Order: sequence, then C-alpha cells, then structure tokens
Amino acid sequence: MLMDADTTHDLEPAVKTIGARLADAMPGARHTPRAAVERRVMGAMVADPELRAAVFRFVDVRPACADPADLARHLGELLAEAQDSPLARRGAALAGGALTRRPLAHAAAAGVRQMAQRFIIGADARAALPGVEKLWRSGAATTIDLLGEATVTEEEADSYAARCEAALLVLHEASQRWDRRPLLEADGAGPIPRVNLSVKVSALTPLLRALAPERGIAGAEPRLRRLLRVARDTGAHLHVDMESFDTREAITELTLRLLGEPEFADGPSAGIVLQAYLTESPEHLDRLLDWAREHPRAHPLTIRLVKGAYWDHETVEAVQHGWPSPVFSERRACDRNFEALSRRIIDARGIRAAIASHNLRSIAHAAAYADARGRDVEFQVLRGLGDDTLAALLAAGRRTRCYAPVGDLVAGMAYLVRRLLENTSNDSFLRAQAEGVDLTTLLEAP
Repeated sequence: MLMDADTTHDLEPAVKTIGARLADAMPGARHTPRAAVERRVMGAMVADPELRAAVFRFVDVRPACADPADLARHLGELLAEAQDSPLARRGAALAGGALTRRPLAHAAAAGVRQMAQRFIIGADARAALPGVEKLWRSGAATTIDLLGEATVTEEEADSYAARCEAALLVLHEASQRWDRRPLLEADGAGPIPRVNLSVKVSALTPLLRALAPERGIAGAEPRLRRLLRVARDTGAHLHVDMESFDTREAITELTLRLLGEPEFADGPSAGIVLQAYLTESPEHLDRLLDWAREHPRAHPLTIRLVKGAYWDHETVEAVQHGWPSPVFSERRACDRNFEALSRRIIDARGIRAAIASHNLRSIAHAAAYADARGRDVEFQVLRGLGDDTLAALLAAGRRTRCYAPVGDLVAGMAYLVRRLLENTSNDSFLRAQAEGVDLTTLLEAP
C-alpha cells in the first residue's frame, strides 16, 4: 500500500522490524585467530588515539619502505613519537631491539598486507575475477573501483583510462559465462548491466583544479567520453565517483554534459554520486533531478547516495582558509539529511536509487520507505567493511552491490587509510556496533 511521502513517522514500525531482521541475519564476529587479532588491533586503535595516529602514519609510509630494516626503522620511530600510548611505548621498545627488529618488521608488513586484502579484491581486473564471480554466485553484484587518484601527468591519466577500458573488456568477457540472477539483472525500469565500473575524474586528468574547472573538464572529457563509448558498446554501467568538495562542480558538469549529448541518449547505463555530509547536498540533488527530467535516457540515471569519505579533509581545509565548513559537523544532522535525500531519490522518476551505507538505521529506513512506496532500490556496501551487512541484505532478498577496489598495495594505501579513519572515528556506526551499542539505540531516528 502506498503512503503519503510526508508521513515519514509512519515508517518507524517498519524501520524497526526491518532493522531487527537485518541485525539478526548478520553473521557477527568471525571466530578465526586472524579475526581475533584484527579485532584486538582495531579495538586498541579505537581506544588509543596516539596509537591510532602512529598506525595510520605507518600504513601510509609502508609502500615507500625499501626493505624490512627500513620498515622496522620507520615503525620504531612512529611508535616512539606516540609517547602517551602505553601500547605504542611497548611496541617502540620492541622495535628498537636488535633481536626483534627484523621479525617485528615482517609481522608489521604482513599486518598491513592482510588489512589491505580485506578491502582490495585483486591487483587488476583479471585477478579480481574470482572474487567478483564468487559474489555474483552468492547473489551480490559488484562495482569495480580501480585505485589511483589525483594523477599529476598526462601519461598517468592515459594509464588510468587504459586500465579502466581493459577492466570493462575483461569483465564483459567473463560476465557472459555467469549464471542468470534475475534480481540483479532487471528492475521496474528495465535491464541492469552485469558489469559495473566506478571511475574517478581526478585520475582522468592532471588538470582538475577548483580555480580552473573548465581546464579539468577539458582534460578529462576525451578520456571519459572514450570510457562511455566502451561501456555502451559492451553493455556495461559506468559510474562517476564524487571526490572532494572543491572538485564537485567540475565533476558534475563534465558528467552531465557528456551524458546529455545525443550520442549517449541510448546508452550506456551511467550514474553519479551524491554526498549526504555536504550541507548543500539537497540543492545539488535538485540539479540532478532537474537534469534527469530534461534529458530522458534509455537507461535511468543512477544516483548513489553516500555519507562521504572526506570529512576530515573538508573540515581541516575550511579551518585553514577561514571558510565555512561545507560538511555537517554533527552526525545526527548528517543522518537526517541522508534519510531525507534517500526518500527523494527513491521517489524520483527517471532515476535509479542506490543507497550506499553500513548504517543499519539508514538502510532499514530506505528499505521501509521503498517498500511503502512500491519503488525499487539497490543497496551498496564496501568490501571488507560491509561484509556482515552484505550477508544480511542478501538473506533478506534485497538487491545489493559490493563496492570492490582493485589495485596493488601501493595504490591502495590512501584508500585503506580513509577506510580505517571512518571505521575508528567517534561517529562511526560500525564502531558503535562493534562496541555493543544496543539495537534500540542503533535504530533510533536521528
């Protein structure tokens, strides 16, 4: 039965019911020795800011270390700087010992590799195929993200574009052998491509600058146009990721400009990201919805709603320049905005809604609203962080897509650090869940 869009308070019983069922279906903490070590490390990082800062810095410097001795030296120095951390002081003492330096270095390097492997599905598209196909067999679609951001040369941009094109071709060929998954391959608006690739405009040009947006647009345009053509010709979906606030306008302008051309009216399936932590996101959604109404396409524009992954960057940059912060400073305000945006996207005609979150309340709210409105919705989670959520959504029969990064260890460091920052922040839903916050509190309306 359809409900009035304004009577959102009527959703609360359904939100609580759906949320409780999803929570019950989550596999919970794994009970392997490796998982136990990971939980201890993450728990220590949550409780110990000094240790967390040292570990983040170590993870960031790891790819530049030439050998185990260099690795151990960096680790010892970083831990020694965390003078207020008992765990860090103990680690620094171990790192400084001649007999333990090399074993500790090997253990630390292995730890970084294991942590990265939780998030990264393969070194390249071909290496990622076993993981992608395993997810498909389990009932989950994927979107592949080729790691590599902020290119500084045209050669790097060409290389990234070539990797994206190769990934589309590799995935297209492999997908011809996959079993049919009706839930993943069609909704009320029509067919959904099996292959889905997420791209970053900052990796398609070295010219993306806030003060000269047209230069960035001109630099990335031929490469993005080529990828759109390859996606169209292979029947794939191409999704344009959103990055820092100062590049949002250029990325949006480029994406909508190209998708609005007659050449791409019949394909490919494509989409863009909306970041709910931006205070201007409701107005930005207005622009996207207006564009979609004015540019009907054979494939509806997909809007992936995310909270946003650059909160620290945006906050620090605003303070440094004396600007008003573009992001919500309070978690509940951001969560309220996320729910309001999710309702608008789900209701919009000519739009496919993709709700990307690990927040149980946000997911349950979007599911309850879509059910009440009789609308389609897709849920998206991050590989590594959203595995339990993914399992619960699949058990509930919800269309779900896993955001799966591809790249080597060096390329994955920036991504890994960002994910760790999110997972151990004071406002992290995953942290609250891991600390045993009760279900009633987790499902409270923001």
